[in-house]
Order: sequence, then C-alpha cells, then structure tokens
Amino acid sequence: MNISIRRFAEQDIQCKVRWVNDERNNKYLHYDLPLSEDGTLEWFMSIKDRTDRADFTIICEGEPAGVIGLLNIDSKNRKAEYYILVGEDKFRGKGVAYQASKQLLRFAYETLKLNKIYLYTEVENKPAQRLFEKLGFVIEGLLKEDLIYNGRKIDRYIYGLTLDNYHVGEI
Repeated sequence: MNISIRRFAEQDIQCKVRWVNDERNNKYLHYDLPLSEDGTLEWFMSIKDRTDRADFTIICEGEPAGVIGLLNIDSKNRKAEYYILVGEDKFRGKGVAYQASKQLLRFAYETLKLNKIYLYTEVENKPAQRLFEKLGFVIEGLLKEDLIYNGRKIDRYIYGLTLDNYHVGEI
C-alpha cells in the first residue's frame, strides 16, 4: 500500500470536517462539535504559517485518509506533541496509521532535530495505545481527571518517545 504524508492544505478542510464530525472517529478527540467548514477554514488560516506546529494529511493510494502532526513544537527543549486520526474506514486496520506515524517521527527527529515526542491518550483508548507502543512510545504517567469533556472526567496516559529510544532502522 502506498502511504505518504504531505502538509495539510486548504483543500483538505472538507475531509477533516467530515472525519472529525463522524461519531466513529470522534470518541476520543475532544473537539467542540460539530466542526464547520467555515470555522475550520478560519482555524487553518490562523495556523498555516505557524512554526510551533506541523500538520499533515495522510495520503493512501492517492486518497486523503486522515490527519497527523505535531503540536506545541518547542525548539528550545526539542520536543513536540504527536496526534493522528485515520478518518476513512477503508484505511483502518491496514497499517496506515503505523506507516504514516513512522514518516512523521522521521520528520520530527531527523528534520526538526527534536529529542522527544509525547502524546496523551484516554485510558480506554486501547487501539491507539497498541499503535503507540508498537512505535516505541512508553507510558510515562497517568493523569487522573485530566480533562472534563461533555461533563465526563477523563483519565489520560502520557506517552513519550525520546531520540535515544528512536531507532531509524525500525521506524
């Protein structure tokens, strides 16, 4: 399967809105729903030139399949927060998230010269945890009642992957 990532572009807004608004995708996303195309365009115009984030579209067999990226890029401390959403059903369970993540990690460590990538995930989000652990991320802690979303108190794990534990050959 041909999988790549490219910079998120205005043309991707319609797909992102559809993916995030899909209840099969948004259980763990914590967005203010529903997203609108106008609001997402406004968001995109406000972030597209920022250097503290890098947003990408996952392309699978020539089609947009999801979004992936780095938030809170901290050049001084050489770290950033990772996120991913495979939005198209037909691309789930086929290794798309894994391959796209490997490309993003390579970009983070080799191009941006980061030392650490971290992420947050709900304790109940077992499929995501399997992906993160396959990529080499390790749980660094449990954050009790870290978020309150729609009146629900959410426990989250924080995962990390440092450059010392990133293996180019494996990733």
